[in-house]
Amino acid sequence: MSLLLLLPFAAGAQNEFEVDYGRPQNYLLGGISVEGNHYFTDQQIIQLTGLQEGMEITIPSDAISSIVSRLWAQRFFEDVSVEIDRFSEARDSVFLKLCIEERPRVSRWTFSGIKKGEQKELMDKLHLRRGGEFSDYVQEASTDVIKKFYDEKGFLNATVKIESQMDTVIKNATRVNFDIDKGKKVKIKTINFIGNDDVKEYKLAKSMKKTKSNKWYNFFSSKKFNPKEYDNDKKGLISAFNEAGYRDARLLKDSIYYVEPNRLGIDFTFDQGDKYYFRDISWTGNSVYPTDVLNNILQIKKGDVYDVVTMEKRLMGGGKQTEYDVSKLYRDNGYLFFQVTPVEMNIQNDSVDVELRIREGKQATLNNIIINGNDLTNENVVRRQVFTRPGYLFSQSDFERSIREIASLGQFDPEAIMDGTKGYSIIPNELNNTVDVVYNVTEKPSSQLELSGGWGGNTFVATVGVSFNNFSTKRMFDKSAWRPVPLGDAQNLAFRFQTNGTYYTALTASFSEPWLFGKKPTSLNLSAYYTRQTDSYLYLNILSHDKMMEIYGFSASLGNRLKWPDSYFVLYNGLSWQSYKLTNWFSGYFFFDDGLAHNLSYTLALSRTSYDQQLYPRKGSEFSASLQFTPPYSLFRKKDWGNLDSAGNPKPVNSWRDIDYDNWDTKHRFKWIEYHKWKLSGATYTNLVGDLVLMTRAQFGYLGYYNRNWGYSPFEGFLVGGDGMSGYATYGSEIVSLRGYENYSLTPYQASKYNSNGYAYAGNVYDKFTVELRYPVILQPQSTIYALAFLEGGNCWADIRDFNPFQIKRSAGIGVRIFLPMVGLLGVDWGYGFDDSTKGGSQFHFVIGQQF
Repeated sequence: MSLLLLLPFAAGAQNEFEVDYGRPQNYLLGGISVEGNHYFTDQQIIQLTGLQEGMEITIPSDAISSIVSRLWAQRFFEDVSVEIDRFSEARDSVFLKLCIEERPRVSRWTFSGIKKGEQKELMDKLHLRRGGEFSDYVQEASTDVIKKFYDEKGFLNATVKIESQMDTVIKNATRVNFDIDKGKKVKIKTINFIGNDDVKEYKLAKSMKKTKSNKWYNFFSSKKFNPKEYDNDKKGLISAFNEAGYRDARLLKDSIYYVEPNRLGIDFTFDQGDKYYFRDISWTGNSVYPTDVLNNILQIKKGDVYDVVTMEKRLMGGGKQTEYDVSKLYRDNGYLFFQVTPVEMNIQNDSVDVELRIREGKQATLNNIIINGNDLTNENVVRRQVFTRPGYLFSQSDFERSIREIASLGQFDPEAIMDGTKGYSIIPNELNNTVDVVYNVTEKPSSQLELSGGWGGNTFVATVGVSFNNFSTKRMFDKSAWRPVPLGDAQNLAFRFQTNGTYYTALTASFSEPWLFGKKPTSLNLSAYYTRQTDSYLYLNILSHDKMMEIYGFSASLGNRLKWPDSYFVLYNGLSWQSYKLTNWFSGYFFFDDGLAHNLSYTLALSRTSYDQQLYPRKGSEFSASLQFTPPYSLFRKKDWGNLDSAGNPKPVNSWRDIDYDNWDTKHRFKWIEYHKWKLSGATYTNLVGDLVLMTRAQFGYLGYYNRNWGYSPFEGFLVGGDGMSGYATYGSEIVSLRGYENYSLTPYQASKYNSNGYAYAGNVYDKFTVELRYPVILQPQSTIYALAFLEGGNCWADIRDFNPFQIKRSAGIGVRIFLPMVGLLGVDWGYGFDDSTKGGSQFHFVIGQQF
């Protein structure tokens, strides 16, 4: 930077003039010219100086110096100078010339030494653009941002080398490259606590959420050192002392040092002080709820340890989901502006008197309910899910329930809506006692397309399927909505076709409407299916229809959300019909080989689902109990087809108990099958540490009969063992996975005179217990991946009289689940069955869809 007041010399001596720097003089500014500019116009640069033609200036003066400083501060120029171009003939006006040298502009920013994903993240953080200037400030600021970015990832020794070279194509432009060497990730090896005489080391270690050593109990936690989180975790250490009653605890010093290359040791030294206890606790300002009600929630009595942390959680929230707090008590009743302040009134020896001062405020009414981000899904779909309605009193529980309902809808990213920083906003207005609630949803792909082919059983099987999980029947007659199909109403329309030619063909179609007529949460589910399997084998060049199995059916159900016991309960009523037509079909799969059987059944199911999201639930539960039954045909029969008269007609009997079905043929015995089927299932999800989730599940199923003489139904039984997939999509049995064992291997057999094999599957009772640890790898709208480890046990029996819940087949293993929006849920498990050497042992299982 330079300030030059130069006097140009004319050709003749008579035009020479001098400026006396010792005697500043005032001039009128006759004009300004600019020299050396390429990117900025003359007018843009003159505006930056603040000079205007005709204004009075003093030469020399600090004002001229400030012009140079002002231009230099813009960081667009490498050199700036101000020159006197000329004076007017009367020497009362001066003409100035601004001589500048612009910095070269950056034509391209690049990175080397790092992955493409990290390059994109850094570009977003650095806010670099083509055509920007390249100054010392930009270099320093960019280096700081890059180092901070890698510090947060645990790369504390990352180095940044900035390389620039002139662009040979673009004039006065340069190319800048950030050469980054991340180095190795720095992790914490040991953490030592000094001075914690009465607070256990484990409790202190647990209080730090992001700063973890390599102790065994931190197996699922990251050991990287993050300077930003480290400062927050130091506050957590003091909270651990406060929770134990040490209100005066102090962190005297902390030391960070290398114990070996890329491994840190941390020492914390404390002065824990004295231990305190609660003495007298009083409330002031509470008019809505009496003191007894508030004390019942606070659950602190005289003589308890002075645990400030727990007291604040029970006052303001922040504890476990199942714990109620005073703030939520008020906020559930509309008192959004409620405040409570604990004040230490007296400290005597080791006792503390506390006064809890309440400011209740007025009840807040919901005003605007705003939904953002639903670019595809109709706004009404979201509004009908939420429990916050304009004109209602604000309720914290209703708001939390609304978040859960949106997260479990399936059309939006559940992680985004549950993020308190950007997923939602509560905007109170204490002036008029109203509150606006904003839900910021993020659309995610929900429709799925399946195009697959596989080789199995010495034949090729092709599958084509499509599932539109956000279908809209309302928009079917809107031509502009067919892109490729009308979407937006959260309905589900699915078709699936599977075949290998003449041997196997299966077609299914289904439709579901979660809100029938759009008024109440009543769901409608419809499905139809057809399956055909023959004895044709292309690889043996056998084309035969002499042996065939055909199954076709239809089902319809309604689900109603209940208000009692609570709104998480749903009652389902369903009607289904299936027909099974077997022609010389020998397989051991069914109880008979030839015949036509009809299954007309009614299902009544009660379920309660309260988990927070579908794909990776962290908390909540799901329970269900169902009864599926057919009419008891055998109880109304008065003729015995096993005892015919001379004309071939069945003889009448006095009672249905007198009929012996052992002599009946297939046509009459199984024409209308009968049964009652009971199922119980329960699962809980518990967030252990961070995103580590414990899932526990128990299941029970029983297929009963009305008439022991008629016996168990040949259909609707249970096939237990293996991956839980049917291979070919047949119907007639419920397949239950039990990893670590071969498919169906735990299902008992039963002798059958109607079957050419002499036996058939007879799984009429089963139980199953699962404990599963889950940990996410990726939780993004584009994909969800989590790893799991499981313990599992279960068994299957042919008769309820043989049922023994403790006689289970055990297994253990590990697996992974991958959810892709266009494909659905995929997975692979390795399990080891412990209790049957012939059916168990080491087994790999591939999973498509959710298995239960």
